[in-house]
Amino acid sequence: MGMFCYQCEQTVQGKGCTVKGVCGKEPSTSSLQDLLIYQLHGLGWLANEGRKNNVKDEAVDKYIIEALFTTVTNVNFYDATIISLIQTAEKIKTDFIAKLKNAGVVFDNAPASVTFTPASSDAAIIAQGEAHSIPASQPNEDIRSLQQLLVLGLKGLAAYADHAYVLGRKDEAIFAFVAEALAALNKENPTVDEMVALNMKCGQVNIRTMEILDDANTGTYGHPEPTKVSTAWKAGPAIVVSGHDLLDLEQLLKQTDGTGVNIYTHGEMLPAHGYPELKKYQHLVGHFGTAWQNQQKEFDNVPAAFLFTTNCIQKPRESYSDRVFTCGLVQFPGCVHVVNKDFSAVINKAKALGGLPAKDGITLTTGFARNTVMSVAGTVIDAVKAGAIKHFFLVGGCDGAKPGRNYYTEFVEKTPKDTVVLTLACGKFRFNHLDIGEIGGIPRLLDVGQCNDAYSAVKIALALADAFKCGVNDLPLSFILSWYEQKAVVILLSLLSLGIKNIRLGPTLPAFVTPNILNFLVENFNIMPITTPDQDLAAILKK
Repeated sequence: MGMFCYQCEQTVQGKGCTVKGVCGKEPSTSSLQDLLIYQLHGLGWLANEGRKNNVKDEAVDKYIIEALFTTVTNVNFYDATIISLIQTAEKIKTDFIAKLKNAGVVFDNAPASVTFTPASSDAAIIAQGEAHSIPASQPNEDIRSLQQLLVLGLKGLAAYADHAYVLGRKDEAIFAFVAEALAALNKENPTVDEMVALNMKCGQVNIRTMEILDDANTGTYGHPEPTKVSTAWKAGPAIVVSGHDLLDLEQLLKQTDGTGVNIYTHGEMLPAHGYPELKKYQHLVGHFGTAWQNQQKEFDNVPAAFLFTTNCIQKPRESYSDRVFTCGLVQFPGCVHVVNKDFSAVINKAKALGGLPAKDGITLTTGFARNTVMSVAGTVIDAVKAGAIKHFFLVGGCDGAKPGRNYYTEFVEKTPKDTVVLTLACGKFRFNHLDIGEIGGIPRLLDVGQCNDAYSAVKIALALADAFKCGVNDLPLSFILSWYEQKAVVILLSLLSLGIKNIRLGPTLPAFVTPNILNFLVENFNIMPITTPDQDLAAILKK
């Protein structure tokens, strides 16, 4: 088998991509990513052993986080970079083993991932990756399911940890858990209970990770404020920024200030307009297009430069491939990669293209993060007690190209007028253009932010539970989630670790969850697949 990958929702036939990734990932890239994860098993084991003996190295921890994030869907499609990461991991392992020995640490039980050595040629390294593919990793399907759930959770956690790290926020407990979890993945015959416990711990640690990311974002750029954002085009040179990285956006805004180049957000960057320290730039003029999976159609022949900062990139069409730039961990073959946050090439390309023509658009609203919602908590609580608000829905998660996602549009459209919809992540582009009204001056549709802002939603739910002196499961609150990639996976683990039940998940259930593990989730958390908007609303509201 040339490849096997089932880490995202759109995987072929709901089973796995075996010829080429639906995301565009080549078999060679898939094999290299598998091998990089195997290298991280070894490096994680060493880092975990080091901590037992008070030997730590933040450079090692940072490398592990970045390498995990690199393997998230739609981040890095460039084989040469992944091969380099695999080779770098080998040097880091060698150096860290020497550091452990110098500290007097003795171990003779190292797993094979520690002693593994990459081959000398690229082709041979790719072949090594095939030998460490997912099907080869564990013969017991249920254990493999839980192991892969943990791996994908770690990838999502690493993405959030990396976003926080670049803004100067970190937590040793996060690094320690990642090492512990990677070390545990070396165990040949773990029990179901051991793997379930690690997955729940991953969810708990991710809550802390999202907390420091929230602190990083709000501490750097201020608390988001309700903000109206235009999707119209303003005549003039333009750069469209996609992904999630606020620091990259800020640096670009600084470098384009006064140049006559207009900056537009795309996809998950929409919530950036709500941050006071970003919205102050007058040339941050609006939002371009909808969710990530529509970029090939929406970018087609557009005379603007496109900058991808984190996961979201698709293979560019020829009509705009010459104007696509990547930065950070994102790379795609043939696209210019920006280093050291020097965006001069992007700016020059935007100017050379001549600029966008003026074009009408609609207005979207964002910025209803926890600070804003909690500032009107008293009004919300009074509205609930008076019966003006009867239910809350959190309709959030990833968008994607697979059929069935119109469910979320119809669901929001059909929510009763005495209910409030909270949303976050790019799944909101299915319905954030809708005007579903207000309740006592409070919009019925509240955009909490990026998937990176899931902590805001958790804090809002916990604050409501505290106000009504009950558990989250006792609130008139329902979770209707859409998933696509690994950040959604770790958010789900976080919700489960909080004991939240009755989550509806779609548009399809993860291929990496076996029937037995699904039964476990149903029995313990009453997770259920979405059905139809009418059926689900009727079932929720009859309670």
